[in-house]
Amino acid sequence: MFYLLAVSVIAAVLAVQPASPTFPPSSPVPPSRPLQLTPPENFSRTGRYKTKNVVLVMCDGLRWQEVFSGADVKLITKEQGVSDVPGTTAAYVRDTPEARRELLLPFIWGTAAKQGVLYGNRTKGSLSSVTNQYRVSYPGYTETLCGFPGKNIKDNRKIENPDVTVFEYLHGQPGFAGKVAAFTTWDVFSSIFNTQRCGFPVFPGVGPIAFGTTNDAMRLWDVARAETPCPWSGSCYDSASFRPAMEWIKLNTPRLVFLGLGETDEFAHEGKYRMYLDSAHKFDAYVKDLWTTLQGMEQYKDTTTLILTCDHGRGGGSGPGAQLNQWRDHNDKTVGAEETWMIVMGPDTPALGERIEGPAVNNSQVAATIATLLGADYNKNQPRAGMPLSEVLKPSTR
Repeated sequence: MFYLLAVSVIAAVLAVQPASPTFPPSSPVPPSRPLQLTPPENFSRTGRYKTKNVVLVMCDGLRWQEVFSGADVKLITKEQGVSDVPGTTAAYVRDTPEARRELLLPFIWGTAAKQGVLYGNRTKGSLSSVTNQYRVSYPGYTETLCGFPGKNIKDNRKIENPDVTVFEYLHGQPGFAGKVAAFTTWDVFSSIFNTQRCGFPVFPGVGPIAFGTTNDAMRLWDVARAETPCPWSGSCYDSASFRPAMEWIKLNTPRLVFLGLGETDEFAHEGKYRMYLDSAHKFDAYVKDLWTTLQGMEQYKDTTTLILTCDHGRGGGSGPGAQLNQWRDHNDKTVGAEETWMIVMGPDTPALGERIEGPAVNNSQVAATIATLLGADYNKNQPRAGMPLSEVLKPSTR
């Protein structure tokens, strides 16, 4: 009976039904231009910020093409893993990129785009990229979390990260001990954060969540996760990490949280475009749930900055050398696999919306941005790190 209840919980959470939607293919991708790593004149490292908490959510391998243009009609075919072409077209297709993206990611385009800053729409000259040459997950995560590409991190092997992430750095600062946590869907994150050294809890997507204060709902998810087969070794479904993470946040009120979701990458590698779209749609629903929950809690309301991004891009764009089938892939030989996207919203971030042209950004700037918002000078501690995303930092008085 307990097993049936656990499975029913998983099934209910996974059953996210998108609204019904018709559209043309993606727009051409303009050539890249040099990244701007220095801050503009209005940057203030000594500004006081309203932000007291930061949540970083990374959606593994979700392409900027879908984020800014919605589903790609060229990929809604049986050859690309779509068994129900009419149903998928009805679910995700509209006539314009704007309508498609709002259908796929309603919270991002209905709320984040109105309250924050969005980088990475290359059709409008906004560039967001990783700087590491490998363009796979571990290098992308360590660049984002440490602020620079890891010297010996070239692939996804479980090598203990020799570099200190901004999460580990902040955990050692006053006011953060016991207030930092990471919840992920992939066991390699134990190495990425280096749990042998980092000092804060990291859930790697396998096993029970046995740190901090827990409750019956979390223990039920532990059982469901253990008893529900997952097709990917060392991983779990996004719901099996996100749902207990939400419970843990409410019970333990951390100040700095990492959430790593992986279904988009897994289904893309399998060539299942419909399931990739469904997972992207579900990611948006999770972000909405997260933001709504935080804004309803006294500790987090109007004092929390949310950062959304990915660890790498994928192929399949329409730029020079791009190939349609490469939407499934990403590596140092895949055209477009360095192309990412970023979204920031919070009390210190101006509502600039979708950037057109503007500064080029890269994932190595995320670590210093987090630290700056929380009152620390990460670049002084780690001079290899990228400069903060100064456009999203608007000093304010408390």
